[in-house]
Formats: sequence, C-alpha cells, structure tokens
Amino acid sequence: MKKTTSYFLIAIAALAISFTSCKKKLSDADIKAAVEKVLTADPSANGASVAVEKGVVTLTGALKDDATKAAVEKLIAGVKGVKSVVNNSTVAAPVVIANDDPLTQAVNDALKAFPGISATVKDGIISLTGTIAKADRQKLMMALQALNPKKVDVAGLTNK
Repeated sequence: MKKTTSYFLIAIAALAISFTSCKKKLSDADIKAAVEKVLTADPSANGASVAVEKGVVTLTGALKDDATKAAVEKLIAGVKGVKSVVNNSTVAAPVVIANDDPLTQAVNDALKAFPGISATVKDGIISLTGTIAKADRQKLMMALQALNPKKVDVAGLTNK
C-alpha cells in the first residue's frame, strides 16, 4: 500500500511539474500586439511606436510631454510578457504661435527679398498675394514657416 501511494504521489508531482512547465511562452509578436492594443486605447500615446525583441519593448516616437512619456512607459511595463521597457521616445517641441504684431514685422522683413509679394497677418495666419518665380516659392515658404505662424495661406500667390 505504501508503494502504491508513493507511485501515486510521484505521478501527481510529475503532472504538476509538466503542467507548470508547459505554460505557453508569449512570442514577441504576441507581446507587440498586446502593447499596441494598449497604446491604441490611450489617446495620449498617439505618436508612439514599439518594437519587441526577447520580451524587451523598445518605445520610439514623439510624445506630448515628459509626464506622458513616463505614463506610457508604465503602461507598457504592465503588459503581460514584457520583461523591460527601453524608452527611446522623445518629447515633441511645443509649437509656438507668434503674436500678430511681431509676426507682421518678421513677415515684412522676410518679404524684402521677394519683391512683388505682399502679405497680411491675422490671428497668426499669413495670407500671401502676388506673383513669384517658381524657384523662389520654396525659399519664401521656408522663410515664413520658420516664423511659426498658425498657417501660411498661398491662395493669392501665383507663379510667374
């Protein structure tokens, strides 16, 4: 009887070990899918992307601020199968909308190099009128975009 009980206990122990060791290990693709699902559900994580290798998640992309960056990292760390998180995300630089008066002065200074072009500034929007050489159009746009307006309206601008 003792021998039968011993064999029975050994068999149960062997089954318990085999069941615990047969747990399905999550693949990197499974982990990535789970992380992306969590990120999709969180609107503040917009702009984040992930890569997974051996359970280590690498986060890249531009996020709104440092608090969002930390929150997204914590969110990812809580996903099943994630061993660690490498946070290579960046914080997006804030967009500065220039006030109209200084913006108007800066636009007027920039337009000195482009005769025949005039502009008005209202609520941070630069509206252009006039005729410009096709080769100069890109230079003008780069100069004006560097001033950080809300928008540059080129509807009144025509090519020579």
